[in-house]
Amino acid sequence: MKLSLTQPAIHWFKREMGLTEGQMVRFYVRQGGYQAYNGFSIGLTVNDEPTDAISLIQADGLIFFIEQKDAWFFDGQDLKVKYSRKKEEIEYILHT
Repeated sequence: MKLSLTQPAIHWFKREMGLTEGQMVRFYVRQGGYQAYNGFSIGLTVNDEPTDAISLIQADGLIFFIEQKDAWFFDGQDLKVKYSRKKEEIEYILHT
């Protein structure tokens, strides 16, 4: 499972969430929510430290990751986080 973020998405995190160098963003699985897949959606939290990351990337001084305990949700798919200019928000795209 591969995690990727587009440059506009990274800029969104810095601008909208006020993130600065060294901060960490964990993507995790939650029940319900926006952009739900089979009753679950992707949430995020800031400044959790990775303990058992299955995917971790560093970009523009930030660290983004997904923990092993959430691997079941992705079921062999990759996660791409992009910024939608039309919606003015980030979007999660699962793909093989």
